[in-house]
Amino acid sequence: MNTKDPRQFKINLMSAICLLLFTLLSSQVIAAPENKPLVFWAGSNENNMTCVDHTTWQILLDTYLDSNHPSGINRFNYANVNTKDQKALSNYIMQLQQLNPRDLNRAEQKAFWINLYNAVTVELIVKDYPIKSITKLGNSIFAFGPWDDILINIQGQELTLNNIEHGILRPFFNDNRIHYAVNCASISCPNLSATAYTSENTEQLLEQGARQYVNHSRGVSFDKDELIVSSIYHWYKDDFGGNNKSLIEHLIHYAETDLAKELSNYQGGVEHDYDWNLNKP
Repeated sequence: MNTKDPRQFKINLMSAICLLLFTLLSSQVIAAPENKPLVFWAGSNENNMTCVDHTTWQILLDTYLDSNHPSGINRFNYANVNTKDQKALSNYIMQLQQLNPRDLNRAEQKAFWINLYNAVTVELIVKDYPIKSITKLGNSIFAFGPWDDILINIQGQELTLNNIEHGILRPFFNDNRIHYAVNCASISCPNLSATAYTSENTEQLLEQGARQYVNHSRGVSFDKDELIVSSIYHWYKDDFGGNNKSLIEHLIHYAETDLAKELSNYQGGVEHDYDWNLNKP
């Protein structure tokens, strides 16, 4: 570094800072949050047959989600959510926060947390629209997205989106299909379900989400002789068995015939990719 030229020194210093920031942000993307249970949410009441009302969320999905987009990616029309419906979304999220999920049975809890996660994510985008990507949000100066921001309060417990996914859904339900349900408002994310989750339909929707994603190029594709999968399978490889063999077995389970055959015969390594652009029309 030429310290005799102050201008060159400043340029080199700024370049070094930018490189450091890029490295820090990149590490946040690559490093998956720890799957660690929040013990406060461990309880349930399996005798409680109460069903949480998700009608408002369903109406918003019916109104603004295009689940027949030719790309095969469900697109949410964030730009057109009117003031009335923004209020309805906010009220829905507030109503869920007034409940005590620990009083619900496990099936009802699962639907509750998935819908809440997705509704909060949509509200974040709507409030800050227009933005190119959810990764542009976040309260911290070094934030890569809003996932560690405190966004809701239930039973006196402040929660982030990461708390919901990695402190409640993943550890308590031990179901890798959760990754096909929670939506990050991005092109490469599994589809935002056009149907609100309920205790009755969760199993069906999780299976549907898995099949849609595995059989779409953003989930699984081949570039010549190289297998490329969504980075979700890289970040959360432990949830899919911890190695390429178990991951491919999972993919084969949901793959359609031709893809399943190609995966079965594959012997190479696995690369990954992800598009963070917004899942807008």
